[in-house]
Amino acid sequence: MSDEDHHFESKADAGASKTFPQQAGTVRKNGHIVIKGRPCKVVEVSTSKTGKHGHAKCHFVGIDIFSGKKVEDIVPSSHNCDVSLLTESGNTKDDLRLPTDDALLTQIKTGFAEGKDLIVTVMSAMGEEQICALKDIGPK
Repeated sequence: MSDEDHHFESKADAGASKTFPQQAGTVRKNGHIVIKGRPCKVVEVSTSKTGKHGHAKCHFVGIDIFSGKKVEDIVPSSHNCDVSLLTESGNTKDDLRLPTDDALLTQIKTGFAEGKDLIVTVMSAMGEEQICALKDIGPK
């Protein structure tokens, strides 16, 4: 035993991953994967036949769930790709940034100005969050 004091630094991150690996050949249309570092909804998947170099290839076309931009990637079907974890916790949030979509932003501001109760739908993936829809549930 030692008389030395040991100090351990605490880190805010518990080490939870924002993605998990999944074999490319098992990813399907309407799933969510990471393409070029962005969380995307898969809108098209096509698989080529095994070629002379050994691997069938999966061609993914995805839509970035935050920006709406189309993104593409080709991955060997036997290799892993990152799949984004999308969870629904139901916890109340009060630290969201307002959306950049002008129509949605106007609806939110108008609703609050009129004293309405609003429910916003928040999309969350890989540490990013964005208000993507609004529902008016009536006056306060």
